[in-house]
Amino acid sequence: MANLKLACVLFLCMIVVAAPIAQASITCTQVSKSLMPCLTYLKSNGGSPPPGTCCQGVKNLNGMAKTTPDRQDACKCLKTTASGISGLNPTLAANLPKNCGVNVPYKISTSTDCSKVK
Repeated sequence: MANLKLACVLFLCMIVVAAPIAQASITCTQVSKSLMPCLTYLKSNGGSPPPGTCCQGVKNLNGMAKTTPDRQDACKCLKTTASGISGLNPTLAANLPKNCGVNVPYKISTSTDCSKVK
């Protein structure tokens, strides 16, 4: 009987150890690094298209934010970051995904309600 209990405990321990670990949510550092190449463009008058490195960052960020919580976290980071950048052109920020050919399910704006992002 003791051997059966020990075997059960060992089996449960193996399941817990082997269980997949939930991936951490997207971080503000990842968001910032992805969009750093866009900063000069986002402070401009928009006379030229976004640089290729900027659009690649937008694509990478969109690819990292696969789940609703990730998209909401990315949205929150974008709002916080955008509100702290002096001279940011809000129209360029809102149109950045479209101008890069990326479909982002929310508007990049300091007024976006990130809790409603799906």
